[in-house]
Amino acid sequence: MDFGRRAAYRPVPMVAPPPPEVIRVRSRRVACDGSGEIAPALGHPRVFMQMDEKGFIDCGYCDRRYLLIGGPADDRAR
Repeated sequence: MDFGRRAAYRPVPMVAPPPPEVIRVRSRRVACDGSGEIAPALGHPRVFMQMDEKGFIDCGYCDRRYLLIGGPADDRAR
C-alpha cells in the first residue's frame, strides 16, 4: 500500500431541506406560536414577524414558512 498519496477531497454541496410546513397568507405581518396539529400550550412563544421583499418568512422556532399569496416567492401565482 502506498500511504503517501491521499484521495482528493471533494466537498459535497449542501442543500437545505424543504420547510416542514408552508402556510400561504394574505398579510406581510404574521404571528406564529407553533400550534396547528398540536395544542398551543405545546408550541412555542408567540412571535410576530414582518416579511421583506422576498415574499416569505421562516419562523425561527419551528421553521414553519409563511408565504405571501401573489408575492415574489409564490409559485402558484405564476
